[in-house]
Amino acid sequence: MSVATADPRPRQHAAARSGGSTLTGTGTMIRFILRRDRVRLPIWIGAIVLSVVGSLPAFPETYPTAADRQARAELLNNPATVALTGPGYGTDDYTFGAMTANELLGFVAIAMALMSVLLMVRHTRAEEETGRTELLRAGVLGRHATTTAAFTVVAGANLLIGLLLAVLMPPTLAELSPSSSLLFGAAVASVGLVFTGVGALAAQVTEHARAATGLGAAAVGVAFALRAIGDVGNAALSWISPIGWAQRTQVYVDDRWWPLLLSVALTAVLVALAFATTSRRDVGAGLVPPRAGHPRAGAGLSSPFGLAMRLQRGGLIGWGVGLLVFGLAYGSLASSIEEFVSDNSALQDMLGDADTLIDGFMAIVVLMLALLAAAYGLTAVLRLRSEETAGRAEPVLATAVSRVRFAGSHIAVALGGSLLLMLAGGLGLAVTASLALDDASVFGTLFGASMAHLPGIWLVIAIAVALVGLAPQLVHLSWVVLTYGVVVGVLGGFFQFPDWVTKISPFEAASHLPGGDPGKVALVIMVVLAVALLGIGLLGFRRRDLTTT
Repeated sequence: MSVATADPRPRQHAAARSGGSTLTGTGTMIRFILRRDRVRLPIWIGAIVLSVVGSLPAFPETYPTAADRQARAELLNNPATVALTGPGYGTDDYTFGAMTANELLGFVAIAMALMSVLLMVRHTRAEEETGRTELLRAGVLGRHATTTAAFTVVAGANLLIGLLLAVLMPPTLAELSPSSSLLFGAAVASVGLVFTGVGALAAQVTEHARAATGLGAAAVGVAFALRAIGDVGNAALSWISPIGWAQRTQVYVDDRWWPLLLSVALTAVLVALAFATTSRRDVGAGLVPPRAGHPRAGAGLSSPFGLAMRLQRGGLIGWGVGLLVFGLAYGSLASSIEEFVSDNSALQDMLGDADTLIDGFMAIVVLMLALLAAAYGLTAVLRLRSEETAGRAEPVLATAVSRVRFAGSHIAVALGGSLLLMLAGGLGLAVTASLALDDASVFGTLFGASMAHLPGIWLVIAIAVALVGLAPQLVHLSWVVLTYGVVVGVLGGFFQFPDWVTKISPFEAASHLPGGDPGKVALVIMVVLAVALLGIGLLGFRRRDLTTT
């Protein structure tokens, strides 16, 4: 007589799940993340490292003598440039080391911060939103394994970037000492670590990856704004910003390591909060619960445009508030520039009068508003693609809604939303600048300069739409166009690019406003190209098969 026995494996499996550590499976998740981002991570790391190392040879070529470097230091020693790049240390004896820190560290820190937020949310909240985390947690995977693995990989990427910079910068430019280069790498890595913690915490707050990314990006913007306003006016504000802490190391000048302890402490606090929150919420849920929906859909949801607007309303409002605050803050700096130039006759001889310097500063601020509005437009177009890949487009298209109408609704939100963002940012900038300068004519000039960037913004959006229609798997390449605009527009003067390199940027035609003449022909051409690309994208979306993941 035989006795039936149950297979002990399920019982062992359950025991492992119930009695295992909250970090069980972390190593497996780390390998999974590295496998999944085997292309993305090297691109991020290589782009940041090469942008720094590749720019170093330009310093001795452009400023070969001490007199040239001192002239450059005088150009940087004004409120407009301080607001954009940070406080200038070592300007009394402007060495290549001081030049590297003053002109590169702030931009590299922002890139590290954005990379950290995007990657952290991608491997935490985005995984929960798609349901993959719940599937993995059904096996032997601890509650904190996903967050720990993501933090380990992203923090490791930051540390690797810092190490590569420390190793590669001295041989590229002999004047950069190894010890100071190590501090430079540690400073930018510390900013990345802080925003890795910010991304981890943001992923716990909301149920949606898009909202978590928005929170993290907003934190980067706040840190940049606090640093800028603090460096120009109230220095105490700069000490609230992790970017300000990195710049207070005074690398290549005084080499102070202790400000980085603030970054380490804040990172530890943020990560601890993220872990504590993970222990107190359900998988897929956020710290802030979603509002209960209405029992019946409103009249606005009866159309594809209403649905698209509802899906993107939160993001549009957040971006709008951000650009409005950005414009208000930087417009208020106009009076500081005027006072600085009026008190410095030598600088007037070098740069011209205050109006010239203010126009140059405002042109950069308006360009940054345009770049941000274009970034929103790309995210709005990518929402169309995500609705398709998530399978939510098919039920809508199964009704009487045509593909052109469905896609056109999201495109309209992208185009109209970018217009609203430029209105918000342009109005904020124009109002505070005109009040600060006590000149009503400034309002119309700055507002017009903001509107002149719309053709370039819409061309970037149209390129993304064309990719959605013709090659949806390549739609993320549209970010390359925007990145090109950032590099050429914001850093072009520093790198001294050839004219043809700057002229092909979608933002070049209006980049000289205010104070210069717009490229009217180029603006018209961009409008025509945008219309054509939008048509091509809609036609392609209408004819191709839908894809889901």
